[in-house]
Amino acid sequence: MGPILLAFALGALAWLLVVGDLVRRHRPLWHWYFTGYPVTVFRVLATWRKAAVLNDLAVSHRPPRGLLGDLVVKGDPLRPIAPRISFPRATRTGLTVTVRLHAGQTPMTYMKAAEALVHAWRVHAVRVTSPERGLVLLTATADDPLQRPGLATAPAELLSALIGVMESGGAWVMNLRLVPHWLITGATRSGKSTLLARLIAQLATQPVALVGIDCKGGMELGLFTRRLTALATCRREAVAVLSALVVDIQDRMSVCRSAGVRSIWELPDKLRPVPVVVIVDEIAELYLSDGTREGKAEAEQCSTLLLRLGQLGAALGLHLVVAGQRVGSDLGPGVTALRAQLGGRICHRVNDPGTAEMTLGDLNKDAVAVAQSITAEERGVAVCTGPDGGWSRARSHLTPTQEAVATARKYSGMTPELPALDRALAALEGDDE
Repeated sequence: MGPILLAFALGALAWLLVVGDLVRRHRPLWHWYFTGYPVTVFRVLATWRKAAVLNDLAVSHRPPRGLLGDLVVKGDPLRPIAPRISFPRATRTGLTVTVRLHAGQTPMTYMKAAEALVHAWRVHAVRVTSPERGLVLLTATADDPLQRPGLATAPAELLSALIGVMESGGAWVMNLRLVPHWLITGATRSGKSTLLARLIAQLATQPVALVGIDCKGGMELGLFTRRLTALATCRREAVAVLSALVVDIQDRMSVCRSAGVRSIWELPDKLRPVPVVVIVDEIAELYLSDGTREGKAEAEQCSTLLLRLGQLGAALGLHLVVAGQRVGSDLGPGVTALRAQLGGRICHRVNDPGTAEMTLGDLNKDAVAVAQSITAEERGVAVCTGPDGGWSRARSHLTPTQEAVATARKYSGMTPELPALDRALAALEGDDE
C-alpha cells in the first residue's frame, strides 16, 4: 500500500499545482485571496522584527540598572524593540500594514527601508505613506499590475480621460478639470504616441474642441483631422492658431467679466463657451530655430503664446497637453517658464537624464530615478504625478491607431467650431495665395 499511497499523493499534488496555475492565470484575484495573501501574511509577521532591526526601525531601550552615564557596565542586555504593526489587511492587489512610530521616528526612515521590505516579503513593491501623525501605512503590491494592465474603470466626466492603470491597480485618469495642463515626455517607441491616441479617443466622445499642433507635417495628429477643430502642421500655422486662441480667451474674459464670475464654469450652460484642449506633439519643433531672423521670431512668438495660454487658460476652459521626445532648458528660457504652468507630468522612457529631471525633478527626486529605470521592453509604462502631489508608475491602455482613428471619425459630427480659429486659418490661406 505504501507505493500506491505515495503515487496517489504525488498525483494529487501535481493536480493541485496544475489547478493552482490555471487559477493564477485566469482568476488572479481568487489566487491572491486564497493562496498569495495567507503566505504573504506569514512572511510579514515572521520577518518583521528582523527586518526592523536590520534597517534601523527598531529602538533599543536602556536597561533600568547597571549604567555609568551612558555606558552599560552591568545589567540586562540591550534588546531592540520593533515598532508595533497591525495585522496585514488584504486588498485586491496586495495588503496594507499600519505601523505605529517610535518617538522621534519619521516616515523617511521607512521609505529608505521599503526596498528591503520588498525582498523580505517577496512582493513587487512597497509604498510608504503617513495617513496621520505617528502612523505609517505600508502598502505592498503583490504582483506588477502593469504587466497585464487591462482597462480599469472610472466614472465618465467632462474633460476626464481614462488612460490606463496605476501601479496600485487603480484607474489612471487624466482629469483636466483637476489638473488643467500636462507635460508628457518619452523617447521614440516609449508609448508617448499611444498615450496621445488614447487621450484623443477618450476626449473625442465629449463636447470639447480639440486643437492639434504637429510640426512634423501632421504625421501623428493628422490621423484625427476629422475630429480636430484645427490642426497646425508647421510653425507658421502654429503661430496663427496660438494667436487665435489668445484672442478667443480674451473674448472669454469679457464674457466672464460681464457676468461677474471668475471662470467659465460659473457661467450658465447657455453662455458657457466650449472647452478647448490644445495638444502639442513634439514641443521642440516650436522652439528650435534655423538661425534666420524669421525663424527666431516665430520661435519667440510660440514661446510667448504658449506661456500666455498656460497662465490664463485654466479658468477659461483652455487646456494644454504638451508632448516631446526631449525637453530641456537648452530649448530656451521659455521652456522652463512653460513647464511651471504644466502641473501634470508624465515621463516615459527617455534617452537622457536631463529630460527626466526636467519633467519630474522639480516635483520629486525619487520619481526621476524610477523614470530612468524604465526599460525599452516596458512600452507604455510611465511615471506620472497625482493630484495629491505624489507620483506612481502607470501604464497606458493599448489603443490601436485604427481604433483611435475610427473613434475620431465616428464622433466627427461633434467637432465644434471656433470663429477666431476659422478667421486665422482663412487669413493664413489668403496670404499663401
